[in-house]
Parts: sequence; C-alpha cells; structure tokens
Amino acid sequence: MTTHDKSILRDLAKQYLAVCSDPVQDERRNLWRRHNSLRKTRPLIYVRAFAWGEMPQSKCSCEDPLLRGAESFFRHQLFWNTFGDDSIFEPWVTVQAALKCAGWGVSGERNYSEQPRGSYKIDYPLKKLDDVRKLRAPWHEIDEAKTAENVERLSDAIGDIMTINVDRGPAHRMWSGDLSTDLGYLRGIEHFMMDMADNRDWLHRLVKFMSDGVLKTHDDAEAAGDWGLCAHQNQAMTYAEELEDPAANVNCVDRSRLWTYMAAQEFTAVSPAMHNEFLLQYQLPILKKFGLVAYGCCEDLTHKIDMLRQIPNLRRIAVSPFADVAKCAEQIGQDYVVSYRPSPADMVSYDHNEGRIRSILKRDLEACRDCHVDITLKDVETVQGDAERVRRWVAITREVISEVFG
Repeated sequence: MTTHDKSILRDLAKQYLAVCSDPVQDERRNLWRRHNSLRKTRPLIYVRAFAWGEMPQSKCSCEDPLLRGAESFFRHQLFWNTFGDDSIFEPWVTVQAALKCAGWGVSGERNYSEQPRGSYKIDYPLKKLDDVRKLRAPWHEIDEAKTAENVERLSDAIGDIMTINVDRGPAHRMWSGDLSTDLGYLRGIEHFMMDMADNRDWLHRLVKFMSDGVLKTHDDAEAAGDWGLCAHQNQAMTYAEELEDPAANVNCVDRSRLWTYMAAQEFTAVSPAMHNEFLLQYQLPILKKFGLVAYGCCEDLTHKIDMLRQIPNLRRIAVSPFADVAKCAEQIGQDYVVSYRPSPADMVSYDHNEGRIRSILKRDLEACRDCHVDITLKDVETVQGDAERVRRWVAITREVISEVFG
C-alpha cells in the first residue's frame, strides 16, 4: 500500500461518511420502510444506473487492486449522491468474503462483438443432454485467510474512519441464484425453450439439480452463521417495517429476517404455464426461506402476475419497459409494490426531450395512481457524456409525481 493510495482513499472515505451522516438518510429510511410495508407514501425515486463509465469522475488512481475497488465505490457513491433521488447511502464499505466455490464446474467461452463492453455469444457448455454429467454441485466455503488479509489491508487504510463490513453470504445469490440466468449460460435460451417440448424430463432434472444446489449453499451458509443483515437484496432500498434494517457485521441471521430477489429474464418469451412449470416451482423452495421477496428485472411480467401470487412472501414486482404498465398496475393493485422501470433510452439516453419524458411518466404514473409505486432508473448504458440529464430527470420525475399524486 503506497502513501499515495492511502491518502486518496482516506479523503474519499471522509467525504462519503459525511454524505452518510446527512439527516436526509434517516428521512429516506423512514419513507422506504413505510413504502415497502405497503403504507401510503409519495412515489419514491431510485437511480440505479447512470452510465458511470462515461463520467470523468469514474477514473481511479489507486494502484493496489483492493484499494482501487474501494476507491471506485466511494467515487461512484459520491457522484450518485449528486442526483438528489431517494437512495440511501450506508456508513460502511463492504468486503466480499473470498469464496472457495462458485458456479457449476463448467462455463462457456464468451465471444464478444467488440471489447470491452460489446454483446457476446456464449459457447454453451451443455450442448448435448449427456453434458449434464459435467456439472458440479456447489457448496459454501469461505477462504478465511484470504478474507482476513483483504479486511486487514482495507482496515489499515481507512478502518479508523469507516466501518469495514464483511459480507460472508454464499456465492449463489442474485443472478447466480435465480436459476434462470445460469440456465441461460449453461444451456442457452434457444435450447432450453426447445427442451421444454422435446426433453421435458431432462430439463426438470437439470433445474431441480440447480435448485437443490442453490438451496444447499444457502442452508450451509445459514448453519455456519454467514448470512448477515448486509445481505438484504431487492433491487431497491432494502427497508421494511417487518424486517430489521441493513447493518454492517451483524451475522448469524436466519433468512427469514432478510429480503431476497429473483428474476426470470431468460423466460420473458416463455408462457406463464411453462414459466411456472420449469422455473417458478424450482425457485419457490429457495424464496420461501426468506422474509420478503422482490421478483423481476427487465422481463415482461404482464401476463404472469397471477402466477407470482404463489410466492407467499412476495412484496415487490418489477414492471419493466417491456411490460404493459396499466395492465400490471390493475392486477397488482395495492397487494404489492409496483417497481416501475421506464425505458432508460426514453428517459436519458438519446434526444433528451423533456416533453417526451413528461408524457411517458405522466401516462404510466396515472395508471399507478392507486398503487404503491416507486420509479427506478436502471440499465443506463449511455447519457452521451451528459450527467446533467440524470439530475434533470430526477427533477422532472418529482414534478410529474407532484402533478399526478398531489
């Protein structure tokens, strides 16, 4: 660790801690607790992405890879704070425990159209049905020595300023835990959709194997005391009156005390019946262990709301840019939170037309007037280098909320 690296990180940590100490954070916590507990609040705004890579502020200076990661985190959060949305900034920086097992023992090569961020095609490892024998059941095991080394290095730099939180949770969470994502990577969407008709029993066995594997890593992590209150996940702010608040280094937590999140983006073109048969029924044993559930990302769930009601602890449903907002709002009513996600392209990415933005937001929020709704700006790949678009979008969204909800 160089003096230069340490100086950069300490200055950023102090700036970030000042943001976290602002009283507005507690105001936002109260709003999100009420909102996620289906109590009436104004619609909340969450900026999840903002083309960070286009911003000059994203450039890092630390040479040490671990410290550079923390530097990137601080710079990202400090810039995010300038947008004035309803996001909460927590007074800690997280080190992910080093895990000895992730994945399924096989992976496919990604062939990119261009580097570093182009589209890619995977050479799927499960080309033939017999290839399923290559899979390895996952397990939960932490490399304690490597984890302690990383924590010590970061603590040496900023431990007297900022809490260093260690996330000891299992590898198979979020995208690696929803089954849908890894099924796409392993078999390929075009292939597993054919399997639903041609190789039904084989596909059931495969998804059951994956479901059992994810569930076992979760069970093992809980038995080891490795789930913590930092492990809440819901693609928004993880506060609710029914659950304990996120916290640093509070471990030995049962999953019943946590939010979890799953999606089914690879199943967006699959019928509700087949989505239920080949995915949801295998997600349910995992989801039922948690306190509250958020479901959905960019997939269109318009015709799957009734199907999702099987999830007993469901609380949030994504309404993506591809969904029929009015039909989703009508079905969801006040039973769940509507996580409304307008198209980032229409909102901030091209031809920044405030009239268009207002028109889309007003139309969709009018449809959600009788719902518990929040608005997420996500998947922003470009703002054409103009971060002011995001700040202006937040202001416009607040104005439209005021017009529609009073």
